[in-house]
Amino acid sequence: MDELFTLADDLGPDKIIHIHKPAVGFKAILVVDNVAAGPSIGGARMAPDVTLSECLRLARAMTLKNAASGLAHGGGKAVIKADPAMPSEQKEQLIRAFARAIAQISDYVVGPDMGTNEQCMAWAHDEIRRAVGLPRVLGGIPLDEIGATGFGLAIAADAAELFGAVKLDGARLAVQGFGAVGHHAARFLAERGVRLVAAADSHGCVIDPAGIDVELLSAVKADGRSVIDAGVGTVAVREAVIGVDCDILIPAARPDAIHEGNVDDIKAQLVLEGANIPTTTDAEKNLHQRGVVVVPDFIANAGGVICAAIEFGGGSEPLAFAAIEDRIRRNTTLVLERASSEGQTPRAAADAMALERVRAATALRRFG
Repeated sequence: MDELFTLADDLGPDKIIHIHKPAVGFKAILVVDNVAAGPSIGGARMAPDVTLSECLRLARAMTLKNAASGLAHGGGKAVIKADPAMPSEQKEQLIRAFARAIAQISDYVVGPDMGTNEQCMAWAHDEIRRAVGLPRVLGGIPLDEIGATGFGLAIAADAAELFGAVKLDGARLAVQGFGAVGHHAARFLAERGVRLVAAADSHGCVIDPAGIDVELLSAVKADGRSVIDAGVGTVAVREAVIGVDCDILIPAARPDAIHEGNVDDIKAQLVLEGANIPTTTDAEKNLHQRGVVVVPDFIANAGGVICAAIEFGGGSEPLAFAAIEDRIRRNTTLVLERASSEGQTPRAAADAMALERVRAATALRRFG
């Protein structure tokens, strides 16, 4: 319980629900952090080693992300303790059981996250009619398929260029976590002249200073294989991607992937946080002191949740892309301007901006 009290404050969490389904063989946690702006929205993450602390931190990140993006939603998160690589039939049974367990939690809307996808959301929607990131055949906007989060990262990079971060045309990119977010980010940045020089997944890393074909690597991943099976570049351990000689680094894997033990290895001048909470607080301060521009997670990677909110409200795919570009470009600009004018880290500027919006929404509620 100590970690709960450490992470609790006047904004949340609103509720924490532990789910245990021995018959199905899984445990899960749902955290509804804050609902001042509306029902919480956030992904369901599946991994064998998820924890309450991780769920609490991710739920708060969603509160800040949704507030910063100007959405009529609060923040929430679910973590499911299970192996996402399980057989499809078993995974369907698990997701359906999870959905039924949260059926009465009307102030939480579930979306896809690491280890879950559009098909999982279709199963959840079939059970409770309260899921986003749905397949097109169900009237959804499949945010992973269209690369909503990756598109937003490219927009954040474009906005950061005006602040002297990195000139995109000709820039070198390294992606940690070449999955649903990472490969789309590489694709959209390639359209802006950026060259992919390294990519990593859970099995290893490939490095080629001359450049790696993004579409080839994406095709290998779509086939269920690792980047190290692509037959390109030099193969290295997955951690090697952090220290690759590059201009832009996108951490799009697990929390705290950049920390005090490896932050000094980073050579990039722009870090776009594709994952949620991928960098520790001390590591972000270290990068700031070295002049590295870090666009915080809930500013840079908000494309997915913006898309989800547009879908939840009945909007279209073109409307989602337009909203992502408008909101992420504006927020990246506001955060970097504030950080520069007030002499603080982009994280501090982003936190302050988001918290101001959450508290303003709270003040409009009958009971705060």
